[in-house]
Amino acid sequence: MILACHNLEKSFGDQVIVRHGSFHIEDHEKAALTGLNGAGKSTILKMITGEIPADSGDIILAKGKQLGYLSQHPMTDSTRTVYEEMQTSKQYLIDMESQIRKIEAELQTLSGSHLEDRLAAYHNLTSRFERENGYAYQSEITGVLKGLGFTEEDFEKPVASLSGGQRTRVSLGKLLLTKPDILLLDEPTNHLDLHSIAWLETYLLNYPGAVLIVSHDRYFLNRVVTKIIEIEAGTLTMYLGNYQEFAKKKQMLRDARLKEYLNQQQEIKHQEAVIEKLRSFNREKSIKRAESREKMLAKIERIEKPVELASDMHLKLEPSVVSGNDVLRVDHLSKAFPNQTLFEDISFEIKRGEHVAIIGDNGTGKTTLLKILNEVIPADSGTFTLGSNVTIGYYDQEHHVLHMDKTVFDEISDDYPSLTNTQIRNMLAAFLFTGDDVYKLIGDLSGGERGRVSLAKLMLSEANFLILDEPTNHLDVASKEILEHALNDYTGTVLYVSHDRYFINETATRILELVNQKFVNYIGNYDYYLEKKEELTAVYAAPAAADTPSSTDTQASAGKLDWKAQKEAQAKERKRQNDLKRTEERIETLETRCGEIDELMTHEDVYSNSVRCQELAKEKDNITAELETLYEQWESLAE
Repeated sequence: MILACHNLEKSFGDQVIVRHGSFHIEDHEKAALTGLNGAGKSTILKMITGEIPADSGDIILAKGKQLGYLSQHPMTDSTRTVYEEMQTSKQYLIDMESQIRKIEAELQTLSGSHLEDRLAAYHNLTSRFERENGYAYQSEITGVLKGLGFTEEDFEKPVASLSGGQRTRVSLGKLLLTKPDILLLDEPTNHLDLHSIAWLETYLLNYPGAVLIVSHDRYFLNRVVTKIIEIEAGTLTMYLGNYQEFAKKKQMLRDARLKEYLNQQQEIKHQEAVIEKLRSFNREKSIKRAESREKMLAKIERIEKPVELASDMHLKLEPSVVSGNDVLRVDHLSKAFPNQTLFEDISFEIKRGEHVAIIGDNGTGKTTLLKILNEVIPADSGTFTLGSNVTIGYYDQEHHVLHMDKTVFDEISDDYPSLTNTQIRNMLAAFLFTGDDVYKLIGDLSGGERGRVSLAKLMLSEANFLILDEPTNHLDVASKEILEHALNDYTGTVLYVSHDRYFINETATRILELVNQKFVNYIGNYDYYLEKKEELTAVYAAPAAADTPSSTDTQASAGKLDWKAQKEAQAKERKRQNDLKRTEERIETLETRCGEIDELMTHEDVYSNSVRCQELAKEKDNITAELETLYEQWESLAE
């Protein structure tokens, strides 16, 4: 066990964050802390790091273990370049290397015992430097930066010139490079594109230490974690398994609790009816029996009604007018900014009822395309045409049409006067505005909160073509599920940009990936995209080769060679992926066996049996030796 929290208590005034909260994290374990927005997840992480004190309880980090923490808003030194900032995480190796070079220079001038002493120091230093993987730290920095979506051109950019999201990625990279024994990550997938999220998943799956993650990314949690710690109404509950397994177990427990509650309520009503009937007889014996039953009823430990889940609410979206079958036609559209071509000569069509997700790396032009379609910015060339009776509802996180002097409630009720107070409150509750929150002024809300109000208004707009830019940002899991149900029941047409793979998988009937300045079309959800990505990208959006003057025959010949080279490259990549997968599976098997051996060695019938102990110790030594080889092999394959 690397981290244990016992009987944690924390309140802010009347707001109880956690009471009698306990959980633990084992060595090498990957766990997630989940709950609704505002439930106290980030507060618990800050209590573990000591940034916020607990009111009571114990937080125990195993002796000699190092803890690393990534907050949602990390501070990053802005006086260095990106690469220099990352180097600070390896400063001890840089200092060691400088010391080695200094001794090397001194050795040329020494003799006798002084030479022997310095040689001994030199050998100790170089051995330690090698053990710490010092000869590879620069390639390690480069690998992490590229994995997190930075190009080599970005390495020399000043940190001060980066966006907030880019600075967060730098902080995440620095933390990963320090390799603490336990990582605490607060929303690590924020500001990462799909490629970088997939890289981080693989990195964390093979991370030798323990990890505790706060995240609303269900696809990410399904892949990475094996334990869920849920905070709900101040109570911490542990579930074994990934997010999908947690959701099933939680629903089963909730159904059982609800059934238990309903049965008790039925029994209480029955007893109350019997008591009332006995009293109505107005006989001494009957009254005594009624009083006896009342005492028994008073002693019953009442079961609280399970809290109604937000996901039980269903938003019904219906367009007021049905559009024509042809909703959108894009012809030869191009857009570039100085020193950057986003896309060129792209064409596609969207039909009525399609739910189309646009995906791609950060900076490829996804949001720019949505702005062109909504005439926020012009295209450089090409055209687009809307079909008959098409009414657009546009959600852009940067341009909210809201009134700063209105309350959240009035913002909805003024635009939709036919809605009842209950209908408005249900809609706002779906987007995390409950109780007195609905009377907050729009001007006092954060950017994320304003985005949620805009999304709520859009859901009520009765538009028949919804265009959404990152609609699940700032939503917790329950609200995402409500939005997913609403979009899946929606009979209109949807075009959206998102990095939320679970959301895409649940709602998209088609995916357009923007890659190498072209669109690749996938008729299916995210799982289908993963299955076909390599094949279709090679055919429709292979990286453009430099043009050279040649005859038609030469071009055709070169095309065949390019195709052959692509197939060979794809075959090599498939082999690498398969080798990587087999290596990861073998590592997981051996690490599991190591844990089993450690557990066996605590049993009296084992540790008192010297022969059995020797057998297990020998087996563990063999496993450890094989794991060392496998870790190196994985690192080589991953790079």
